[in-house]
Amino acid sequence: MKVLKGIKVLELTQGVSGPFCTMVLGDMGAEIIKIEQPGKGDDSRSFGPFVHNESAYFMSVNRNKKSLALDLSKKEGIQIFQQLVKEADIFVENYIPGTMQRLGIGYSHVKAINERIIYCSISGYGQDGPLSEKPAYDAVIQAMSGIMSITGQSDGQPTRVGAPVGDMTAALYGAIAIMGALYKRETTGVGDRLDIAILDSQVSVLENAIVRYDVLGEVPELIGNRHASIVPFETFMTRNNHIMVAIGNNRMWVDFCKLVKREDMINDYRFSTNKKRLEYYHELKPILNKVFIEHTTEEWQRKLDDVKIPNSPINSIDKLFGNEQIKARKMLMDITHDKGGRITAPSSPIRFSSDDGPQNVSAPLLGQHTKELLREKLFMEEKEIDNLIKEGIIQ
Repeated sequence: MKVLKGIKVLELTQGVSGPFCTMVLGDMGAEIIKIEQPGKGDDSRSFGPFVHNESAYFMSVNRNKKSLALDLSKKEGIQIFQQLVKEADIFVENYIPGTMQRLGIGYSHVKAINERIIYCSISGYGQDGPLSEKPAYDAVIQAMSGIMSITGQSDGQPTRVGAPVGDMTAALYGAIAIMGALYKRETTGVGDRLDIAILDSQVSVLENAIVRYDVLGEVPELIGNRHASIVPFETFMTRNNHIMVAIGNNRMWVDFCKLVKREDMINDYRFSTNKKRLEYYHELKPILNKVFIEHTTEEWQRKLDDVKIPNSPINSIDKLFGNEQIKARKMLMDITHDKGGRITAPSSPIRFSSDDGPQNVSAPLLGQHTKELLREKLFMEEKEIDNLIKEGIIQ
């Protein structure tokens, strides 16, 4: 039995942050009804790559959902939404603050219909503050949050993290908050209002960059693949490629020095502790460069594995498809879409001993479940549904 079986979620989201949040809930068994604009749908339906004219981008963050194409700019559309809200446990939206209020489905409106509702808003800057109504995308938030200023090579330009980490962290915080609100509701019997900002979420994961500035007064800069507080903890050029090596404590440092037959560095005052290695980094780095260039990446993997020092080649994405650990963990999921056919997408990393993994239902076509949902949830007759279609209220 899925842990969220029986939980009903309405979502009015697009892009990544909202859809990914609700997909996490859907993977755990919640019923997700995705409300989309007739004729257009979620913005990400127009983002490539495309498979048989269907967006693989959209498919990758919208599995395990049903699509209801509903025009909320019309009174009849709002009335349908209000009826659906009566039985919902959760509502998730990720529009600019004020949008839901203008539509007449803000938190106060929805709570008046269903006081048990958990109403989660994900936005760029949050529901209050001077920037709350400013539009945002992940890349813009990465720039504002400071994460771009510490990402990139020391001789290069500030760089956006390759994955949409702002959207993803906000989505995950949203899912965590929803689970907490569900638990709280078991005691209180009432729902809650959740306000998740992508900027807040991004700032929250800056870890030592924040405290480093506060404690040392130093503005963190671009340092490439180095760790700002641990040495050696970075990539090195080998005879044929690169390798990432993370020597996180002095036990590992001693084992490494013995492995490369440089026991002299163990008690060298410049390198004897992590604090010293950080201080004398620019003296240590050339020594290590000469060490690592002596063998291939594959040879270094075997040597470092033997002494239990964390390491990895820098895999390109294609290497993930043949990676034994990723296969063993079933982290790449084959999904068969009604029109797009089969695609491979990341699976859920959440594992429960009580079930056999995440649900695997492909992302819906726009309005694919509109008739079904209106019949089953609101008990509408075919004639009434047909009239709504003619009037453009639904698709």
